[in-house]
Amino acid sequence: MEEKQFAGILNGAVPGEPVKKDENSRRGNWGNQIEFVLTSVGYAVGLGNVWRFPYLCYRNGGGAFMLPYFIMLVFCGIPLFFLELSFGQFASQGCLGVWKISPMFKGVGYGMMVVSTYIGIYYNVVICIAFYYFFLSMTKLLPWTYCNNPWNTPDCSGVVGNSQRLNASLANATTSLVAGVSEVVNRTKRTSPSEEYWKHYVLNISDGIGTFGEVRLPILGCLAVSWFVVFLCLIRGVKSSGKVVYFTATFPYVVLTILFIRGITLDGAINGIKYYLTPQWEKVLDAKVWGDAASQIFYSLGCAWGGLITMASYNKFHNNCFRDSIIISITNCATSVYAGFVIFSILGFMAHNLNVPVSEVADHGPGLAFVAYPEALTLLPISPLWSLLFFFMLILLGLGTQFCLLETLVTAIVDEIGTDWIIRNKTVVTLSVAIVGFLLGVPLTTQAGIYWLLLMDNYAASFSLVIISCIMCICVMYVYGHRNYFRDVEMMLGFPPPLFFKVCWRFISPVIISFILIFTVIQYKPITYNDYVYPGWSLAIGFSMALSSVVCIPIYALYKISRSPGATFRERLKFACRAHPKWGPALQEHRTGRYAPMASEDTVEARPLKEKEELKEELKVEEKEKEKETERKDEISLTIQGSNGSTNTHNNPNPSA
Repeated sequence: MEEKQFAGILNGAVPGEPVKKDENSRRGNWGNQIEFVLTSVGYAVGLGNVWRFPYLCYRNGGGAFMLPYFIMLVFCGIPLFFLELSFGQFASQGCLGVWKISPMFKGVGYGMMVVSTYIGIYYNVVICIAFYYFFLSMTKLLPWTYCNNPWNTPDCSGVVGNSQRLNASLANATTSLVAGVSEVVNRTKRTSPSEEYWKHYVLNISDGIGTFGEVRLPILGCLAVSWFVVFLCLIRGVKSSGKVVYFTATFPYVVLTILFIRGITLDGAINGIKYYLTPQWEKVLDAKVWGDAASQIFYSLGCAWGGLITMASYNKFHNNCFRDSIIISITNCATSVYAGFVIFSILGFMAHNLNVPVSEVADHGPGLAFVAYPEALTLLPISPLWSLLFFFMLILLGLGTQFCLLETLVTAIVDEIGTDWIIRNKTVVTLSVAIVGFLLGVPLTTQAGIYWLLLMDNYAASFSLVIISCIMCICVMYVYGHRNYFRDVEMMLGFPPPLFFKVCWRFISPVIISFILIFTVIQYKPITYNDYVYPGWSLAIGFSMALSSVVCIPIYALYKISRSPGATFRERLKFACRAHPKWGPALQEHRTGRYAPMASEDTVEARPLKEKEELKEELKVEEKEKEKETERKDEISLTIQGSNGSTNTHNNPNPSA
């Protein structure tokens, strides 16, 4: 019997121990549904909540970003999150296998893989910076506390005076730091020690995206550590550390709560929170703000990455994924908002100390979290200890998303290629993906790395996510048919999707996404990093990355149409759009009603809108391809090339000419 090794995070199989391969081997691998919810929270609640959300909110005027964010959450985020969970759970397939629902749209799955590749490359760079700060926190005094370091400029203004630096001890660090707030520095533009440490020491940033400079060896080393840890997570599996998820999913909230309590007690914190909550109505009308809100919802929830479909494919068939989608989505976005309160209270304090507006207090780029959070850590007693815990939290948040994302890629590769060697050596595939990801991330560790990271974040993992989700929604609702899918969900859950979700899937979500895309193109503005304007050639690279995932959809559609039987283009198109005969629940016991096998032929299911002759024709095409492949393998196995160049066969001991 054919065997397949299912090693990895989502099924918990032990490497080296084969598992019998069948369509249903994924079903029910989540032994505890609480672990699925917590792991999904760990996948969705990541650095996007405490790193990407604050800087997008800061860049787009604080409260001006919140209104579009919540609108996108209600009408796009939660409905599409539920759509992906139900999609993967119903079919028990990954981001490529689910497209048996309409084979012509399998390019959407390939687009998800491309997006996941881009995100995996730069996401791990952010994790490696968290590792870097974690290692640097192993000291008696955090290096970004004062302004007397070689990398500091005359514009640096800390919260501790020079006379206090030598006498401050670890026990009374908080008291001395807060007491130094009254220091007056007569400069037009002052910067905090944490910001200068980020720019001039950690990044040693160059003057442009084309000036790579040198590779930052400490960051490169941390990148290697990060990928190694991800690799270990992928080969160990979730069941080998099942109970750890209870810690990793709750620990970040403990740290955020401590920082929140400390942040709101600082002078000027209320100004930062006001900036966070007060809308700037002129920015609310900017399509760029709405586009950022949409991309953040998809980025934060993990929609269109393929990971949600893959994780849900391991659920039990009748699991209430509707409940899970509501819990996970709300928890995810509540975490983003909570982290926003933490970081903006700290920004308010920094603005008060530096005597500048909140909008000008810190870096507008993705490094904002590595400026504001470290600044707050210096204000806590025993700050190195809290710094270790905080960056350990960031590492956990990042890895929780990263190894789910990479497992999606590895699983898709193994399932798609499906050769015996690939199946038996899945660990080798995982290692290869990790090595390639590490090498592709090396340019992001140079002095120009932050420019490239921001470019990838704005183009490779922004609007392409929105487009992919929109096309997926259109395919399921209009090509496969909304009535068919509603019946599928009802068969799986025991109740149909609520009316709100039906309306969103069919009309509201695609329309909102389409309008945002149109107005974003009309009001397009090139990205900037603080005062730096990206050159045209770099923007061309950004658009190429964005299109590389979307273009998979039409390319595969044309390929599928060309390979489909039919005398005319219309017949080929109709055949390519029809659901595959094997589409449906994985377990035979769940293939009831219209998915039940026909009495006359077990291999042909009674499917709606499909004629028997068309199904048989499709199955005959598949059988012919399998027969050709079998004949080719038989010829290879029967023929053995001798060392002297002669040909020997197993059946005939005498060589023939």
